[in-house]
Amino acid sequence: MAIDNDMAALIGFGCEAFCYGCYTILFIVSTVLMLKRAREKGRSNMPITIASVFLYLLCTAHFGLEFNHFYKVLATTGVSGFANETNVLVGADILISIADFVGEMILIYRCWLLWSRNYWIIVVPILSAIAGVVCIAETVHLLLSVNPSSPIVPSSLVPLGLAGWTLPLCTNVIVTGLIAIRIWYLSPASNRDLRGVHLSSGAGRAAFDIIIESGALYLVVQLIFVVLFAIHHPAQGILAVVAVQIYGIAPTLILIRVALGLSNTSSRRYGRGGGAMTWSQPAPTQVRIGYTTTAFTDAGQGLAPEIAMPQLKTAGEDRRSSYSSVKDVV
Repeated sequence: MAIDNDMAALIGFGCEAFCYGCYTILFIVSTVLMLKRAREKGRSNMPITIASVFLYLLCTAHFGLEFNHFYKVLATTGVSGFANETNVLVGADILISIADFVGEMILIYRCWLLWSRNYWIIVVPILSAIAGVVCIAETVHLLLSVNPSSPIVPSSLVPLGLAGWTLPLCTNVIVTGLIAIRIWYLSPASNRDLRGVHLSSGAGRAAFDIIIESGALYLVVQLIFVVLFAIHHPAQGILAVVAVQIYGIAPTLILIRVALGLSNTSSRRYGRGGGAMTWSQPAPTQVRIGYTTTAFTDAGQGLAPEIAMPQLKTAGEDRRSSYSSVKDVV
């Protein structure tokens, strides 16, 4: 049986209620862990803390508006016309775009930190995120002018609305890719060109870590919603409200992983076993370079005089230095 707009809206509300419950639990857990971590370290990451709280309040407000619409419309008109746009739903639709934007900013901020606070890395994602918000705002404005009670965006406004949701999708693709690449680069696995690496049975966990930390869950939901929106399918009513909570859940999962020390950018160090990957120690080098260096031969036939040389870093040491410098990403 084909799903209609009213049924899709009802199913979407039920799914959002479930996701909001999950998000609330995750938010409480992440808040407790971040406060504990802040006490241990004597400091906290205020931008992330403020953004995560603001994002939760946005998602809570959206669910509150949807719940208000749910019981009022069912009590007065029943299922018929449940999906029709109202002033309350217009406010909820605006919150969808704002929550999407705030969630993107959290991922962009993490990307910025992982890339050593390089502003050039995040210029394109920020511009596309802002452009997406502007397109959605104009879509809502035109919708209220053309057909204020339409349950979904009319066909004439689909191109503008599609641009409004495709731009954030592009932002997610770029940021997710940049985070995943950086996590891989800073992880012990990427050091295999310098050391012998052996993949253990837990190697699959490394890929899972990257997926979770890069916010790929965020990306998948956004992609499905854009496809449904583009083909004008009623199921977009389900994904639209579920996506709001996913916008909050994805960054919160990252915060929990970092607070628990499970993040690929947490305080783990090279040379420590037990992770998803282990590696063998390199063979003894023939020349040691340090503050004061002693050169020696393989055969051990005498030692050359000590020579003063500046301390040099190998590529591996430089990479390990970068790896350690981002341990406090959150």
